[in-house]
Amino acid sequence: MNKLLYFIIIVAFLDTFVQLPIITPYALGLGASHILAGAIVAVYSLTNMLGNVVGGHWIDRFGRKRMLLTGMVTVAIVLFFYPYAQTGEQLFIFRLLHGLAGGILIPAAFAYVGDMSSNKSRGKTMAFTGASIGIAAIIGPAIGGIMAARASIESVFLMISGLFIISSILIARFIKESFVSSERNKVALKHFIPLLKHPLLMQASLAAFALMVSNGTLAFALPLKVDDLGLTSETTGMLLSIFGIVALIIFLTPINKIYDRYASLGLVLTGIAFIAIALAMLSFIPSFLSSIFAMIVYGGGFALVFPSMNQIVAETSSKVDRGKAYGIFYAFFSLGAVAGSFISGTVAEVLGLPFLVSAGLMLLIALIVWVISKGSQKK
Repeated sequence: MNKLLYFIIIVAFLDTFVQLPIITPYALGLGASHILAGAIVAVYSLTNMLGNVVGGHWIDRFGRKRMLLTGMVTVAIVLFFYPYAQTGEQLFIFRLLHGLAGGILIPAAFAYVGDMSSNKSRGKTMAFTGASIGIAAIIGPAIGGIMAARASIESVFLMISGLFIISSILIARFIKESFVSSERNKVALKHFIPLLKHPLLMQASLAAFALMVSNGTLAFALPLKVDDLGLTSETTGMLLSIFGIVALIIFLTPINKIYDRYASLGLVLTGIAFIAIALAMLSFIPSFLSSIFAMIVYGGGFALVFPSMNQIVAETSSKVDRGKAYGIFYAFFSLGAVAGSFISGTVAEVLGLPFLVSAGLMLLIALIVWVISKGSQKK
């Protein structure tokens, strides 16, 4: 059943990564202005946050399987209608609905993984979920770009919709429910306050925010850096693949024993420090070879942070509130995705140092996480 969940996580994240190279050209092709095209890209992450939080409550109330299946079917339907958008405004509405439905999927899948994994093997299990996302990140943009070039952009949306339908059938047939609450409370802030006050969940959420801000910085600034070095756009894709491959090696080899051997918070802080070092290196690198080394360091940092912060959320929560915990956690994830590119673009416009400022932000967040940890230990 865990293997099926890993496949579902690949499909869920493939939905996001496949659309990276095509959504902006598709919006502009429908006559959207650059401002509207930017809004079309951003609205997915913004509504994804709402879907994460509200969906987190529903995951605990109605069960992991039911909400996972609901999210899968809804996303499949929305994706099916993407090719029928006639204007940028219509595409904006589809993206808005897509973000809401997609926001339920990931917390449901990770709540299920948290339910099914034991404390002794949870770190390794979370490493495999990280590998699933890494696979999606490596193959997604390539699939989207190749299909759009050789067939059409519309065919990409239909292909992903078909994958979601297949996944829905597999969920309905093979996934068994892991938890359904006996309570039938409506969504209310009071149900989230105890979790929002939990220092470990806040540390994991801040780590998620930092990780996605760093990803946003790479997405915005790495192509500019590659251009400054006089290299082609293909080099950007290769560099991004390097960090994904490094992370996969750590996730899938015996190295992944570190997640069960060492404290999750220590791995998170070390990983954020690695990411900060990599970003600082990218700000000063003089050559292509040094940029490869920087991306190897970034991949190592990413590999330390991702499974560890997910493990913290799983260990912090119980079956009663695990859906809400992952809803809060992935809301920070989505917020970081929105903030990363915006912060980098603003800093690049004002100071011209997006990598260096992002590195400083990583260290600041690591310091805040450490202070929260020390404060909670004194209580």
